[in-house]
Amino acid sequence: MMDNLPRFTAAAVQASPVYLDAAATVDKAVSLIHEAAGNGARLVVFPEVFVPGYPYWNWTMNPVQGSPWFERLYRSSIEVPGPHVDTLCAAARQAGVVLVIGVNERGSHSLGVLYNTLLTIGADGELLGVHRKLVPTWAEKLTWTGGDGSSLKVHRTAVGPLGVLACGENTNTLARFTLLAQGELVHAASYIALPVAPEDYDMADAIAVRTAAHSFEGKVFSVVACSTISPEIVDLVAGEDQQVRKQLARPRSALSGIFGPDGRPVTEPLVDDEGIVYAEIDLGKCIQPKQMHDIVGHYNRFDIFQLQVDNRPRGPLAFVDPPAAAPHPTTGDDPVRTRTAAPTTAPLEEES
Repeated sequence: MMDNLPRFTAAAVQASPVYLDAAATVDKAVSLIHEAAGNGARLVVFPEVFVPGYPYWNWTMNPVQGSPWFERLYRSSIEVPGPHVDTLCAAARQAGVVLVIGVNERGSHSLGVLYNTLLTIGADGELLGVHRKLVPTWAEKLTWTGGDGSSLKVHRTAVGPLGVLACGENTNTLARFTLLAQGELVHAASYIALPVAPEDYDMADAIAVRTAAHSFEGKVFSVVACSTISPEIVDLVAGEDQQVRKQLARPRSALSGIFGPDGRPVTEPLVDDEGIVYAEIDLGKCIQPKQMHDIVGHYNRFDIFQLQVDNRPRGPLAFVDPPAAAPHPTTGDDPVRTRTAAPTTAPLEEES
């Protein structure tokens, strides 16, 4: 690795989905992937739940009003693996890019389960990672089931060791440390535009602060991609409600860009507007800053601090499977009815 620290162009996509239309949104993503690759990008990062969009009604309606919208989102969401994922993998392979993209993933074990999922796809088209957001944020709990620690992985890719987190997870210090301690050098952070936050909350600033903090603390490059809110989304979610329309049009609700290991933007971030931010990343620039602060190396005290991460996949069901045992030596009876059974976990979800 030291003989070949990658230097490459990264692309952060700031765009809106074709709302609640998975096939059309995947087609839009494929077009943007090829556009970014045509401009030299080898890493392309998309927003959180880009396919097929974010449940803004959780913030503008009560749960009863929003329930039909939940069903609409569920019906518009995708399976992982599945045909839409195959299309994205093929696009990454054809473009020769490492791809990170957010999707709404339908759970296979229970009708109605949705995950906020980030897919990591290699430049060869292989699906490398399926990360389900650990904790849905605030009103998001009305929509998504939480993931587990099995997907907190750093992937060895053509652009270097890559880790991903979704939106508010980038505020979770222990989740971020888990990635850094696995050798992460490139961090992909996917967000959604959030004009529905409290009035004193500046989403663009919040994204920039979190991104700068992770880059500076870990001495890594961060590529942050945020969605935008199209007029179509406003029309669907707000209808004739002028207060909600005004709320969804709030400025400084989205920011995308690339930040370096000093915590500063490598190039000017993009705020609110659709577009693609490009920047050159040289992983060799992660070396010298580590001499000052390496929080997963010399600048820590592992005799004092220890982080234990449970990375076992979690499912809703555990079967009790009796162990094999020899017949009773005197009677020859099968001892199944009297022995103690040993539980074995048998999750019904695919391992992420």
